[in-house]
Amino acid sequence: MDSVTVNGRSYRLPQRPVVVVCIDGSAPAYFEDALARGLLPNLARFRAEGYYGQADCVVPSFTNPNNLSIVTGAPSAVHGISGNFFLDPDTGSEVMMNEPRFLRAGSILAALSEAGVRVAVVTAKDKLRRLLGHGLRGGICFSAEKAHEATLAEHGIGQVNALVGRETPDVYSAALSEFVLEAGVRLLETERPQVLYLSTTDYVQHKHAPGDPASDAFYGALDALWGRLAALGAVVGLTADHGMNAKNTATGEPHVIYLSPLLDGWVGPGRARVILPITDPYVLHHGALGSYATVYLPHGMDPAPLLERLRAQPGIEYAATRAEACARFELPPDRVGDLVVVSQGDVALGKSPAEHDLSQLAGGLRSHGGLAEQRVPFVLSAPLNAAYRARASDPATRLRNFDVFDFTLNGVD
Repeated sequence: MDSVTVNGRSYRLPQRPVVVVCIDGSAPAYFEDALARGLLPNLARFRAEGYYGQADCVVPSFTNPNNLSIVTGAPSAVHGISGNFFLDPDTGSEVMMNEPRFLRAGSILAALSEAGVRVAVVTAKDKLRRLLGHGLRGGICFSAEKAHEATLAEHGIGQVNALVGRETPDVYSAALSEFVLEAGVRLLETERPQVLYLSTTDYVQHKHAPGDPASDAFYGALDALWGRLAALGAVVGLTADHGMNAKNTATGEPHVIYLSPLLDGWVGPGRARVILPITDPYVLHHGALGSYATVYLPHGMDPAPLLERLRAQPGIEYAATRAEACARFELPPDRVGDLVVVSQGDVALGKSPAEHDLSQLAGGLRSHGGLAEQRVPFVLSAPLNAAYRARASDPATRLRNFDVFDFTLNGVD
């Protein structure tokens, strides 16, 4: 066997180590700004020697659906993860989509491990670990958040802190993402996985714009670690799960459209139910405010008058029925409400003021979820072969972040 087929796409077994890094929240501006000032020498080398471009992430531009798209090579309609959070139609409860039972497709990582490829996964937050590691055979999969709890039996490795040489970082820190990359370097040096998937967290990007000193320091640290991965002989692929934008008023306060009061006024109190799929256990840096929402209406209600009003609302970029939105964004219809609402890049969507704690958003809100956060970096450390060079340069080609395993495994000779 020299390849595996996953969700209709073929992937060659690696001839040398392949490392894919998902840099959570990394809008292209972070790369462009730092490169222009000469702060990222390894990324500059990748740009000169490999491939440097941009791709589209999946919408909603949130962490869970995009990480799962990257590791399955497919959109949400295939793998089933439509957000970080959704309304379970079987129970009527709002639940996290962290359990493998929500998955509807296998991953590239699992298929490679079944074919005998040694695979390792390190994710920043534990919320993704079981999804990303589902189906791995004999592989390594742990989170930086709970590195101290890793065991050989459950995670394929123990004593992670000793391996990396540092204690488990705070979940709300730049150090959590740095730990992920440092662990990746140490795994390549010691365990020699043939395929390594590293997924960071966007704490820095939620707090700091491109060019801020904290952003410069963070990306400088990551750049040094990308260089170490490449120096160990790996093909390094860099992309992101989504971008990031400031969503504030002219006075620096979070610019939020609260949907529940609007809908209550239009259809009656409590009759429409707003779901914010950005919601997860880590809301201190975004207040559960993003640019994408889904709305459940009373059975039989005509959505047309509501859509007309939503589309006329200042700050709303897109509002559509479930069918229209699922067709455009390749989403699973049974995990999406009757309506989908997307705000403009500088505006966030909320439920009601009472349901969001903005006290932690000192300095304003930076968040994601909409069309404005869809563009992400797409970088390879090694040159593409002729077929993939032609594909990448074809104006008709729409690169997606979930093409990254295709390009790193099939596009580099």
